Amino acid sequence: MRQSTTDTVRRQLEAAALGPLLLGKWDRLCALLERYGSVVVAYSGGVDSALLAYAAHTVLGDRMLAVTIESPLESEEARQNALAVAQEAGFPHRVLPMAMLENPKIRDNSPERCYHCKKAILAALQTIAGEEGFAVIVEGQNVDDARVYRPGRRAVIDCGAKSPLVESDLGKLEIRALAQALLLTVWNRPSAPCLATRFPYWTELSAEALMRVAKAESYLHALGLATVRVRVDGGAARIEVPVTQMELILAHRKDVVQYLSELHFDYVTLDLAGYRSGSRDEGLGK
Repeated sequence: MRQSTTDTVRRQLEAAALGPLLLGKWDRLCALLERYGSVVVAYSGGVDSALLAYAAHTVLGDRMLAVTIESPLESEEARQNALAVAQEAGFPHRVLPMAMLENPKIRDNSPERCYHCKKAILAALQTIAGEEGFAVIVEGQNVDDARVYRPGRRAVIDCGAKSPLVESDLGKLEIRALAQALLLTVWNRPSAPCLATRFPYWTELSAEALMRVAKAESYLHALGLATVRVRVDGGAARIEVPVTQMELILAHRKDVVQYLSELHFDYVTLDLAGYRSGSRDEGLGK
């Protein structure tokens, strides 16, 4: 363990007055990472994987590598955010291009898509680990993920990867609190699952359709809508935002309709139920 660095970070967390329970969970996370010896981190740039990568670098130094997948399933905005956080935190980072849509089990967008996608990613990281001498693959699930439909959890087990945030009993709010105390700018960034989640299951995915959604959401982000989903229903774009943000989007109604129409959406609608994480998974089992 890089004792001086670990001690400095621990003092920083103590100064943030996070409380003994959360500090104990941080200590548990660091102990797990030290036990692994060296790791490849599946790093999307979200707050969970960012905290995990930061902790791994704190404990292991150059005995860790964070890897971000570049594919049509992820927006350019998300990739740039991942790069920015890695540079800000200073941990070793690599971008790995993957042709995910060449896999029909992913392209067909069945309810098991997440399993096949996660399995492909973890297999690619296992190849890197084997070639470059890293001992363990780690990924950023947290304990709250067990409450929602996440078939990718099975892929983690099947591939022998580790989920140290789960093993440390860390939930999303605790992860955000730690990231804020560590001055990671991603600490309050809304979750951004892959773009395939914007389409109904069994809708065949294409790079062009995914790009349209990415451009639409990037445009809406620029209007000040941090949490937004553009769900595709046939030729319609169904926009989900928190109920408290509906006035903002309605204030830009004409511009939003024009921009999304230019992206070849036939209809642009606002979902009056508001933003719901994983709304495509309603009714599916865990």
